[in-house]
Amino acid sequence: MAAPGGSVPGSVAEINELVRRSQEEDLVSVVMVPIQSLARAFREQQNREEATQSVFEVFAHILTRQLAAIKVFTENSESGKNEQYETCLQLIAECFRCLRNACIQCVKNQSHIRTVGLIDPTVQILQLLRMLRGFESDTLSAAFQCGLQFLGNLAVGNEESKDVIWKNAFPDLFLNCLNHLDKKTVTYCCMVLFTCLNGERTADLLNHTKGIELAETVVKICRKEPELDWAFLIVTEQFLKCPDLVSAMYTKWNSQERIIILELISAKLSDKNQESQAGSDDLAVPVRLMQFLAACFIEKYMAVLKYASATEAEDEEALIVIRLLDILCETTSNHEKFSYLQNSPALVETTIKLLYETHLAGKQSRNIFTASQSLSFANHTTHPAVGFKAHLIHLIGNLCYNNKENQEKELRSCRELWTLPNTSRHIPPHHWKYLHEVLSQEGNLRHQRSSPYGPCHLRAATIGRELQKPEVPHHQVQEQLLHFNCLVLEPTCTTLISQYSNTVTTCTILHYNGVCCYVCSNCVLV
Repeated sequence: MAAPGGSVPGSVAEINELVRRSQEEDLVSVVMVPIQSLARAFREQQNREEATQSVFEVFAHILTRQLAAIKVFTENSESGKNEQYETCLQLIAECFRCLRNACIQCVKNQSHIRTVGLIDPTVQILQLLRMLRGFESDTLSAAFQCGLQFLGNLAVGNEESKDVIWKNAFPDLFLNCLNHLDKKTVTYCCMVLFTCLNGERTADLLNHTKGIELAETVVKICRKEPELDWAFLIVTEQFLKCPDLVSAMYTKWNSQERIIILELISAKLSDKNQESQAGSDDLAVPVRLMQFLAACFIEKYMAVLKYASATEAEDEEALIVIRLLDILCETTSNHEKFSYLQNSPALVETTIKLLYETHLAGKQSRNIFTASQSLSFANHTTHPAVGFKAHLIHLIGNLCYNNKENQEKELRSCRELWTLPNTSRHIPPHHWKYLHEVLSQEGNLRHQRSSPYGPCHLRAATIGRELQKPEVPHHQVQEQLLHFNCLVLEPTCTTLISQYSNTVTTCTILHYNGVCCYVCSNCVLV
């Protein structure tokens, strides 16, 4: 399909002649229609392929003239020529629309545009547009949006164009457009930013005074506009790959901002398509970032105890601990990729200690951590701490999975912390010795059957099956159920719990994320 009225070169020659003969006041009226016609022609791949460098030289000339006109107006906004500049903005929008179409899947045109120097005046015009006042919002928005779409199409699949755009647009243009009131302008800016970013440029954000500010702005957009996929992709596909950037932002942020980034990390980890999309060696969250988050959990873990007070239900520091625990549970469930977290003795000790502290807080007063069967959960289903101890046990199980050193550390810590109900004596050593023997068998069991619920479930199921063996005395089964405090069991193990439930004070079965959980009022509530 040729351009309406003739070939693309012929249409461009016509526009060029009109531009050459027209005065500034007449330019818009004489070239608007031919440019609109050319923009429609560039929707077809064949017409895009016909374009030569001279096409874009004409647009460079037009936009340079419009840039000069806008500069004059911004310096003398009281000139009373708003109508003239309104048409100027319309012409700019049509030029950007035509250039946007010319770039679609056409490396040749992308190269021509870069060669004739169209990127610099485009960026300058977009920078000046935010300073204009007194125009129709639709006119300004169209110019902004078409200009950003043009830069986005110019950058797609072309590293040289990305580099030039980045040098001209970072950081000021990106910051200005990300903070724009028009939602579409923000969306298209995020599109350009995502297209231009790579590992090196993401690292550049740390080295520029406004780089961290730009990154923070994107994260806040994710909270303000959760349906904006481009902002989400910038954070999850670019920022999270730069641990130094995330840790720098996290360190200087307040609690609310930290919650935002933690929720984005959780969303990335829970992406069901991540494993199939990524290579076998790819990690959704880098090692150093997870080590940083684990250190944050170790440092601030006691903040969650603020939830023991009914007045602290909205405490943000406590919520941060819960979000960190969610992330640690998710990553440690993928043992093959995140097994390095098992090499943190402080993480194991902290998690066990926090399980003890939350259990103790629940016994000292009636609160969300209280393990009493009489506590009504109907009024607490939305409380962020519901299921917190289940996640702690989940993490302990994952950290101990196939790791003898952590298994021994867990048993040693539990022996030091936990006592029998209503007594002051420690749990008898032979009980712990028996459980340790059970835990040591999980390495062999791992190769016999897999578990859909991860290492923690596999470990608990092992204990459940061992306790069902005929040679285990009836009274010893009762003691193990009572003193191990909590077992996360597979559905087939619930028969065991039911069999002995009348021998354990206030015992019941609850379901948590599809897993049956053992609950004892004298022990730990899952």
